[in-house]
Amino acid sequence: MKKIISQIPNFITSLNLVSGFSAVVFAIDGHLAWAGFFICLAAVFDFLDGFVARLLKAYSDIGKQLDSLADVVSFGVAPGAIFFTLLEFSMFGINRPVYEISANWYEWLALFSAFLIPVFGAIRLARFNVSTENNAFFRGLPIPANGLIWASLGLIIEDSGNNVLFEIIFSTQAILFLGLFTSIMMVSNLHMFSLKFKTIKFEDNWFRCIFLILSLGLILSLKFYGLIFCVFAYILLNILFYFFKIKL
Repeated sequence: MKKIISQIPNFITSLNLVSGFSAVVFAIDGHLAWAGFFICLAAVFDFLDGFVARLLKAYSDIGKQLDSLADVVSFGVAPGAIFFTLLEFSMFGINRPVYEISANWYEWLALFSAFLIPVFGAIRLARFNVSTENNAFFRGLPIPANGLIWASLGLIIEDSGNNVLFEIIFSTQAILFLGLFTSIMMVSNLHMFSLKFKTIKFEDNWFRCIFLILSLGLILSLKFYGLIFCVFAYILLNILFYFFKIKL
């Protein structure tokens, strides 16, 4: 029974991987809202496996490696697939099989920039796995945050509204910038605070409280658009903390 219980976190991690692979399939097929949904579902499983592991005290090296492998798919490969399909929509107005794409060399270069997200995401996770530091902060953008950015784009594009914000976000230039920016942020050395509350003292968590209140306001006012701005708010806050030398 103990052996069965110890495998519960790994089973939840496997559900993360299944959700991530489902997101890849839907993204390649052009169904970006479903791809976004499954990335969000993967994020839920990614939170739950760690929570259950701590609750059951079921830690293992296999679990740690499995978690990283699942994250590469769910928050690296799946967002890369959404990135690729969004570029197809913005440049050609249609999603089609790769062998049917008629593009010039710089359009192909733009399309294959989507490979940066899974590669840089894998580098970020590999660096995290071999790190011996025991810091209360992250180095670089956490890969699940990258996944949520692209998941929100997948959910937004199904919105039939044709407002100015939609036109700006889904332009080829904006998509390319976002892909390059998130890839670089994942492998950067910028210190970024964790959202885990280790104590209930306000002085230890004031920056987390600010971010959560700000995020709630953005999501309530902007809905799916708010998810994108939440991640940018997270990055901006950490940049400000770095320049003002605020200890996390």
